[in-house]
Amino acid sequence: VQLVESGGGLVQTGGSLRLSCAASGFVSGRYNIGWVRQAPGREREGVSCISRYTNTTRYADSVKGRFTISSDITKNTVLLIMNSLRPEDTATYYCAAYYGTNCLVDSRLYVSWGQGTQVTVSS
Repeated sequence: VQLVESGGGLVQTGGSLRLSCAASGFVSGRYNIGWVRQAPGREREGVSCISRYTNTTRYADSVKGRFTISSDITKNTVLLIMNSLRPEDTATYYCAAYYGTNCLVDSRLYVSWGQGTQVTVSS
């Protein structure tokens, strides 16, 4: 499995960013892709996920109503649209995946990881 993120950057509080994850190498259509972030000195936090089997999405409470995850099957990409960004959203964001039909935002479930992309929100 290969996961390649893009789209991070620097944005002011209240701004928006779009992260993209190009996914390939899955041997089954029953897998979940999620976004996990990690800020310096903090534990990994599952942010959002989408089941490619059922198209179900889930979000951490900290991002509900601000972030939207979606998938483009034809391009085999997963997008994370981040609106109303806050300084506490600053972190390295990783695209991650695991096989299964039910996606959860628990970062411990993910076994395949991208290299990460930095998101910085200035106050």
